[in-house]
Amino acid sequence: MEKYEKALKQNATRRIKQKRRLMTHLVSFVAGSIILAILNVLMGYQIDFQPLGMYWFVSAILLWLFLLIIHAINVLVLTKFMGKEWEEKQMNRLMKKQLDKIDQLEKKVEKQNANK
Repeated sequence: MEKYEKALKQNATRRIKQKRRLMTHLVSFVAGSIILAILNVLMGYQIDFQPLGMYWFVSAILLWLFLLIIHAINVLVLTKFMGKEWEEKQMNRLMKKQLDKIDQLEKKVEKQNANK
């Protein structure tokens, strides 16, 4: 039971760290977006540079938003489908498959030895 509780605690700790990093990324995104907008619009920094026909800070924010969405999908969606339980199921499935192959080979060898 203690080993089971330890595994649960480790998994919970890992998930908490993932979610904390995501929240830190979100706060950084909001603060960074505000700073970029202030630099470009209010202070006039590189005001003539307009990639994709818009202010450069919009392009930078869109790129950063894309990365933030990927991070959120990874933490909130993919981890649920391919988390610790999924890894354990895959490990058990592969181990069973390997053991079945070993059993088949042993039976084949025993059969060949019996025919001699």
